[in-house]
Amino acid sequence: MERRTFLKAGALAAASAVIPLSACTVEGAAGAEGETVHKVMKTRQWGFVIDVEKLNASGVMDKIIQACHHAHNVPDTGDPKTEIKWIWEDDFEHSFSDIDSEYASERVVKLGFPLLCNHCEEPPCVRLCPTEATFKRGDGIVVMDYHRCIGCRFCMAGCPYGARSLNFFDPRPYIDDPNPDYPTRSKGVVEKCMLCSERIDQGKEPLCAELSEGAIIFGDLTDPDSPVRKALSENFTIRRRVELGTGPCVYYIANGGEAHA
Repeated sequence: MERRTFLKAGALAAASAVIPLSACTVEGAAGAEGETVHKVMKTRQWGFVIDVEKLNASGVMDKIIQACHHAHNVPDTGDPKTEIKWIWEDDFEHSFSDIDSEYASERVVKLGFPLLCNHCEEPPCVRLCPTEATFKRGDGIVVMDYHRCIGCRFCMAGCPYGARSLNFFDPRPYIDDPNPDYPTRSKGVVEKCMLCSERIDQGKEPLCAELSEGAIIFGDLTDPDSPVRKALSENFTIRRRVELGTGPCVYYIANGGEAHA
């Protein structure tokens, strides 16, 4: 089959797979019973507010990482040079290298910050992807079509958060106890956090938020009455590399729940 014919067939198949989604309802995620996924996606911008001190105090970060990676069949290569990660932990200096932290609170500097895809309002990865394997849903989630990824790594070069990983080799041998409900990837494919879009479409919150014991708040940033907006109004928060204009939708509280000017 010629490449042009193959790509055309793939595009038609992808379109046919998406069309039925607009007729599906989402319990809980939809504002009213019977509202379609399509309508819900057009009215939301999902995001996180993460209380870092509360998360560190709970001691569940490792549990969250393990649960996320197991649920989404993230391989464990055992090599930092080829590791695949959807959510991981790092210190303040590396998480917020753009913020002058010379006199930062010692308490904050010692915290471990959970890092993941920021599902940006203006995601550079989407603009750079030549095959549209990376795209943004109507509800703000930046997702991937693994079958369309050609491994060019333009998205990785454009992501300022280091949130994308390339499978340098077949990842399947490095997955212990695969989850049959989530697809595995193949060699040469880039992957990242999908904000548990499969759970959101079922009216559930992302797995990390569910397991965080209240430290990770999930909700609609466009809804002034949502839990995330309430948390933002009551706390001083920071985001990663906002000066780049990407509009990251992950906010961090690092003041122990106390608002500071």
